[in-house]
Amino acid sequence: MKELILSIFDYLNQLGYWGIALGLMIEIIPSEIVLSYGGYLVSLGHINFFGAILAGTIGITIAQVLLYWIGLFGGRPFLDKYGKFLLIHKRHIDASEYWFQKYGPIVVFTARFIPVVRQAVSIPAGISKMPLSKFIAYTVGATIPWTVLFLLLGMQLGTHWKDIEEYARPYVLPITIIAIIFIALYFFWQKRKRKK
Repeated sequence: MKELILSIFDYLNQLGYWGIALGLMIEIIPSEIVLSYGGYLVSLGHINFFGAILAGTIGITIAQVLLYWIGLFGGRPFLDKYGKFLLIHKRHIDASEYWFQKYGPIVVFTARFIPVVRQAVSIPAGISKMPLSKFIAYTVGATIPWTVLFLLLGMQLGTHWKDIEEYARPYVLPITIIAIIFIALYFFWQKRKRKK
């Protein structure tokens, strides 16, 4: 399996920016690993940092729009039946639906920084028929800082880019906590607004 992943990255390296975008679109390998590898390529001078940000943002956004369309046109029954083939499990869908119903469209932005929920939050956005333009704006807004963070970490790690999950934990945990606090404050504010 490790050899297969390394051969995939070797192929992505040959494709340059397109390789990063493609790797993020198909989501076989977690985005954190693809982006850290992109950072490694930047450190080698194979690609440009800003080009890598653009490729990463485009790749992630396209992947999320595809999930949005699956939610919009296929709905929950389709995902319950075929979600496993898209590497989306029932627990991901349940969690993202709960968050979306409780906190509304703003969760499309903040959930990008929360494990489990971020994998599938686009699906309930599609099911609820959230406007596509708004969905893309929230997605891109959250994707850019996420992309920049993991590209920078990959640049720092260099040849150790494969250790990204362990190395990124001290950075990701505070971001996750801040995102959850932001959602809670937003929910509290909305509740007070409705009462008034």
